[in-house]
Amino acid sequence: MNAITLGFPYDLDGRSIDKKERSFCIVACGLLAVVAPQRRGRPPARTQPPRETPPMNPQNSDSFQLIHLDASDDGSVLERALKKRLSDRSWGDVRESIRRRKVQVNGNLCLDPIRKVTSKDVIKLWNESLPKPIEATDIRIAYVDEFLVVVEKPAGITSVRHFEERNLSEKRRQLQPTLEELVPLALMHHFQDKSQWNKSQSSDEESSGPKRTKRIPGTPREFKDIKSEDRRNLEHRLKRYNVIAVHRLDRDTSGLMLFARTPSIAQGFIEAFKHHRVVRKYHAVVYGHPQQQTFKTTLIRDRGDGHRGTKPAEILTPDPTEQLAITHIRPIETIGPYSLIECQLETGRTHQIRIHLAEAGHLLCGDAIYCKLANGSVVQDSSGAPRQALHSATLAFAHPISNEKLEFKMSWPSDLHRWLSKLRLNASR
Repeated sequence: MNAITLGFPYDLDGRSIDKKERSFCIVACGLLAVVAPQRRGRPPARTQPPRETPPMNPQNSDSFQLIHLDASDDGSVLERALKKRLSDRSWGDVRESIRRRKVQVNGNLCLDPIRKVTSKDVIKLWNESLPKPIEATDIRIAYVDEFLVVVEKPAGITSVRHFEERNLSEKRRQLQPTLEELVPLALMHHFQDKSQWNKSQSSDEESSGPKRTKRIPGTPREFKDIKSEDRRNLEHRLKRYNVIAVHRLDRDTSGLMLFARTPSIAQGFIEAFKHHRVVRKYHAVVYGHPQQQTFKTTLIRDRGDGHRGTKPAEILTPDPTEQLAITHIRPIETIGPYSLIECQLETGRTHQIRIHLAEAGHLLCGDAIYCKLANGSVVQDSSGAPRQALHSATLAFAHPISNEKLEFKMSWPSDLHRWLSKLRLNASR
């Protein structure tokens, strides 16, 4: 028997340890005895801490360096824009900061060093690594059948690929997959948990295809770590779970989201959204105390300051990007200087709720974009919200095949629930 030295300089979490803590072994009489000072008994099993959504607008500037880009950065890439401002760091250090989840662009974690940036972008360079991106196991399936899927979207993940990302390489897509790209993996985990894998060959979900592999990855990027035969089996099975997004939620908005499982069902849902046959109700926390009302404005891509907004009344020339946007709101609860409200969409334009609320003087707590109004003034957000306080709480529609009325509700996720509890506590003092 060979003697084994267990004198590792790092512990299981990657932290350095001193010599006194290092274990050593003694081989005697054919037996291996391991002695570890100050660590007697079997070490407790390590549990995975609950995943937290990275804060979108943290107040502690000691934790990060804020970098505002300018016109010279238009058309450049993230690593180059950072290196230009971090002249004391090597290119390797800059890329390592991105890889180790220390860089956010406009409040969103970015792992792609060659992502294009613009003069409007704001970068946060953190001292410590941020939580890992969303994985398939973080996505809860609220409902699934062979026609559609309803999921509970976590904050911090893009719903679908933006148009300008359509030509990204597979490797760059895998750095930060979209919800649409993760839902098939989430379905595989879901059916495994429901023991669907072991049902008979008559099962609708698992009636054909290769046998189940030992491990299902949490992200597309993990496929490269699986041996080729198992990877082919997984990729074959994954195609059975492809989904099509029929609407979107902002990256930092949590809540219920609907996907179709066939092109014909997707087209039917797109028509249902167009004719307002899908009920979408959001919960939001805003500044002030708005009354029940309806916002009906024409939104354009650039209201004059580079952001989406309502078309100014004095501009009579038609804008090719203009779209009618209608939002109905009603108050639910007053929380000191804030209000919890319900927003029901009649149309589904990009950033519609956030724009309507901000332009009415009721800034959405935690909104890092529309805190700047069209007139140039900035509304200071002192709410301490961990991200934009907007949540898709209710989704209702008729099933496309059975015509059964389906309604789903989702309560506030943990990060906003804790923050709301603090708001209520402070308001009651």
